[in-house]
Amino acid sequence: MSVAIGIDIGGTKTAVTLGRESNDGIEILCKEQFNTEGHSIEVLEKAACIAERMQEEYSGVTGVGISCGGPLNSTDGVILSPPNLPGWNGVPVTDYITNRLCLPSFLCNDADACAVAEWRYGAGRGLSNLIFLTFGTGLGAGLILNGRLYSGANDMAGECGHIRMADYGPVGYGKAGSLEGFCSGGGIAQLGVMLAREKIQQGRPPRYCANLSELDGVTAKTVADAADGGDETAIEAYRLSGEMLGRGLAILVDLLNPERIIIGSVFARSRNLLWPHAERILTDEALPRSLAACQVVPAALGERLGDCAALSVALYHAKGTQS
Repeated sequence: MSVAIGIDIGGTKTAVTLGRESNDGIEILCKEQFNTEGHSIEVLEKAACIAERMQEEYSGVTGVGISCGGPLNSTDGVILSPPNLPGWNGVPVTDYITNRLCLPSFLCNDADACAVAEWRYGAGRGLSNLIFLTFGTGLGAGLILNGRLYSGANDMAGECGHIRMADYGPVGYGKAGSLEGFCSGGGIAQLGVMLAREKIQQGRPPRYCANLSELDGVTAKTVADAADGGDETAIEAYRLSGEMLGRGLAILVDLLNPERIIIGSVFARSRNLLWPHAERILTDEALPRSLAACQVVPAALGERLGDCAALSVALYHAKGTQS
C-alpha cells in the first residue's frame, strides 16, 4: 500500500506525518510537530529534516503532501502571504521539499486538503460531489465536484466565508456580517461577547462571563460549555450562528447541488447546539429537490483530520485524479 509524508503548515504549529493507506482509511505510522517560528526557510528545513528521518525508517515513500492556508499557487507550489504566516511571501515550498527529499511534492490549500481526506477516507467515501467546510478559526470550503478536486482559476474556489450575510455582525475574513463572522470559532466568541456585555449591563451576567473584565477570555468553547449547561445567553449565541449557517448552507446547496456537506471542527464538537437551528433555516430556504439529494454531516476523521489531510494530498496525486 502507498506510503506518503504529509506536512501540515499552520500559523502556530507545523506537523510532519508519515502514513499509509489501509483497509480502514489512513494509518498514521509516526508524527512529529514543532512551533512554526522563524523564517520560512528555517521552518521548511526543520520539516525536511524530520521527513528525511522518516524516509530512512520506512521504505517505499511515494511523495509528500503539503497543506497550508491560502492564498497559494498549487500549480507552481508557491505559498503567497497567508494571513496566519506573516513573512511567507512567495515561498517556493514544493521546489524546496522536492530538492531536499528527492520526492515529488504537492501543495494544497488546507480546506481543499481536508475535503480530499474526507472524500477518500472519511464521511465522503464513494461520493462524486461534496463540500467540506472548515468551521474552525475561520470558515472555508473544499469542493469535490464530479469526482475531482475543484480549486478554481487561481486556487480561490470555496471562499464562502467571505459571503456577506448581514449589514452588521461579527467580523470574519475582514468583513463585518460575513458568513465566517457568524460561523467560526472567532465569530461565535464575538457573538458571546456581544450578548454577554448586554446581559452584564442588565445585571444578569451569563455563566461564561461574570463581569466586563472577563470579556477577553470568552471563546467558542467557553460559550459552548455554558450552553451545554443550560445558559440561555450562550444558547442564544449558538442559535444566531446556527441560523446563519443554515442560510449559508442553503446557498451552497442551491448553487452546487452536492450529495453531502461535511463540516469540521466547531460544528463537529457542537452539532447539538448548531444543527437544529441550521436545519430549520436550510429546510425553509433551499430548493427542496436539491436539498433532498444532500446530507449534512460532521467530519468523520475528527482530530486526525489535519494529519490525514496533508497525507491525502500526496496519496491523491500518487494515484492520479480519478476517484
